[in-house]
Amino acid sequence: MGKGLADTPERGGHGSNEFGHVPVLLKEAIDFLAVKRGGTYIDCTVGLGGHSYEIARRLGAPGRLIGFDKDLAALQRAGIRLQASGVRLEDWPTIELIHGSFAAVADDRRPTTDDRVDGILADLGVSSPQFSDPTRGFSFQAEGPLDMRMNPQSELTADQVVNQFDEHELADLIYEFGEERRSRRIARAIVRSRPIRSTAHLAAVVSAAARPMNQAERRIHPATLTFQALRIFVNRELDDLRQLLEAAPQLLKPGGRLVIISFHSLEDRIVKDAMREGARQGQYKLLTKKPVTPSEDEIALNPRARSAKLRTAERV
Repeated sequence: MGKGLADTPERGGHGSNEFGHVPVLLKEAIDFLAVKRGGTYIDCTVGLGGHSYEIARRLGAPGRLIGFDKDLAALQRAGIRLQASGVRLEDWPTIELIHGSFAAVADDRRPTTDDRVDGILADLGVSSPQFSDPTRGFSFQAEGPLDMRMNPQSELTADQVVNQFDEHELADLIYEFGEERRSRRIARAIVRSRPIRSTAHLAAVVSAAARPMNQAERRIHPATLTFQALRIFVNRELDDLRQLLEAAPQLLKPGGRLVIISFHSLEDRIVKDAMREGARQGQYKLLTKKPVTPSEDEIALNPRARSAKLRTAERV
């Protein structure tokens, strides 16, 4: 990797501690959730359990925490962390961890207020363990297979997209999900270089086709936006987010809080529009007119937090 170039897809993730995970905007997220003892909360992206742990501590034995994650390995590690509570186990809430997409909550349109939940949290970042494991294929810092699946049981891989989609389809998805203005040039280079079987090979092809033209472009690796686009497409990240936002008003009790942490403009735009539309329809009271961002101290401790934006709304 050239001097001054960073593997910037990893900026949309989390740092490490003994559990391999530093939750982004932890205090802010928990404060906005306003966790009630004995309540019911959904953590849509459990990851390694950082936010879930803090929610569980506040719930107590009468409470219930439901957690989702596509990554089974992360979910298993989160389960261990959530057992090591550091508090009296007899005052620990009921915890249900579900392997799968949080989009599944869209199928649970709770009919009565008593069945609804007190809060929903979604931290949309990708964790450092996912990026740092070359076999997962998320990062171009190391040689790895073109996989990029958060759920290894999913059918579609980045390899299939890169090597089987036609040039027009590739260009469209790189532009739509990566906001990459050189998408057609990159797609053409990918098709001409097939078969491409590794992250390093793909990064080299994209870098040659999208050489930085100015100082601003040199600040990020030329393959950044293409890798972002492939990851989002393979994991249906924006589709899942839209399903969650559509279902949230039916899932939340009056006074229930929706807290979303996003890491790039595509996600943030979807969240902002959905919350504003909900407020216009009288479903929500917006608690953040502008997104909450990490402090300088948090960014210094965890540089990957710098692109995080938190938005929240309360069900009325």
